[in-house]
Amino acid sequence: MAVIWWIRRDLRLSDNYTLNAALATGKPVIPVFILDLSLATAKRQRRLGFLFQALRTLDLELKNAGSGLVIRSGQPARELERLISETGAKKIFAGRDYTPTAMKRDSLVAKHLPLELVNDQLVVEPEAALKSDGTPYTVFTPFSKKWRSQINPSQLILSAPSHYPPIRLPHSERVPETPNTTAFYASETEAASRLEAFAQSSIFNYAENRDRLDIDGTSMLSPYFRFGLLSHRQAVSFALNAINRIWHQDPSLPSERSSKGPETWLNELIWREFYIHILANFPHVSKSEFNQSFSQVAWRYDQADLNAWKLGKTGLPVVDAAMRQLAQSGWMHNRARMIVASFLVKDLLIDWREGEKWFAEQLVDADPAANNGGWQWSAGTGTDAAPYFRVFNPVLQGQKFDPDGAYVRKWVPELSAFPPSLIHKPWEADLFEQQAAQCKIGTDYPFPIVEREFSRQRALRAYQTAKEQK
Repeated sequence: MAVIWWIRRDLRLSDNYTLNAALATGKPVIPVFILDLSLATAKRQRRLGFLFQALRTLDLELKNAGSGLVIRSGQPARELERLISETGAKKIFAGRDYTPTAMKRDSLVAKHLPLELVNDQLVVEPEAALKSDGTPYTVFTPFSKKWRSQINPSQLILSAPSHYPPIRLPHSERVPETPNTTAFYASETEAASRLEAFAQSSIFNYAENRDRLDIDGTSMLSPYFRFGLLSHRQAVSFALNAINRIWHQDPSLPSERSSKGPETWLNELIWREFYIHILANFPHVSKSEFNQSFSQVAWRYDQADLNAWKLGKTGLPVVDAAMRQLAQSGWMHNRARMIVASFLVKDLLIDWREGEKWFAEQLVDADPAANNGGWQWSAGTGTDAAPYFRVFNPVLQGQKFDPDGAYVRKWVPELSAFPPSLIHKPWEADLFEQQAAQCKIGTDYPFPIVEREFSRQRALRAYQTAKEQK
């Protein structure tokens, strides 16, 4: 008799606790991915292209080890029931997931089929990161201290199995042909290579460079975390190893290296887990504000402003550069995400859910927990969020994190000839300067769609009114 490895967000063979739990039974393992057609919408083609490439590469890796991947499409509970009927499998192993949709799905499957959920996605599970009174943390700093107290720095990273018990696999559908149009090659090998390269160099300058829009100072691993081509444990292990190398004065590292870079990156990994814990413990945040004091903000519903934001035509160069980067590549720098989110929510006073929805459709790395947590942080409505009165100034943000304008020039080419002093506020250029740059503001590039101080005061009034009404 066989067992089923139901693959969801763990498209890898190394450090896969779910796969190892299935193999530990000693029975043949049937690797299965079920394409839920209700989630495979046309609006998510970029992410689906990445997923399908990841499935193809996983299938090749499995075949090289004497196995293979079984693809089915349809409603998960129904397809799993059919597979059990076809193969006589006695158990289904799957990695635990924490989104409301996933938990509802797994609960339905477990009522009728022998489903065993394995803790694999997180380094620290929600029940292991609770306060002394048994309630979940809602502030990041004490959560991070608890999280750090629960990890095992010497935890072994599981190797990929070299072979699998022989079995004749059931019929498999073909992986859809949707191409991967992103700059991220979707394979476990690529994820491991990127992590290795980052941990050998950029991680040591991460604290200084991570917010710079014009520098490749981030790990750019988020798509691989999203689909489990890389485990959180692997990333944490690399961060701790980098810190350890500095503490022990590894002679291969330049003397000026400090642990600030890898410590800062580790902190970002903890933020990822924090948002997953929040979503698991407070599922209502997927649809409404965590902080109900701001549940009655009088949002504007201005389709023209929303479209200008989506298309990168707001007249604010750093905002437009970020939104065009998203539209063209399916990815956006984290600092840029904060800038455009603040602009939509605070300057345009448009509901944060509109931004969350757009990111979910466009981002290759769109993760329900991180996407929701980031948007509610920017909106000031989430747990441990930015204060509602904190409103990013797009001009100052651009000047600080894209000082020479390289990021804006790349994604907003009509502004490419403006000097650094004007590129983040081209409307201040006089007619002669605009002619020299061959870009007429108001014709070739729009004026800002909002006046800065007016929009700021409008947002503050709306938030204050909602707070008083609540």
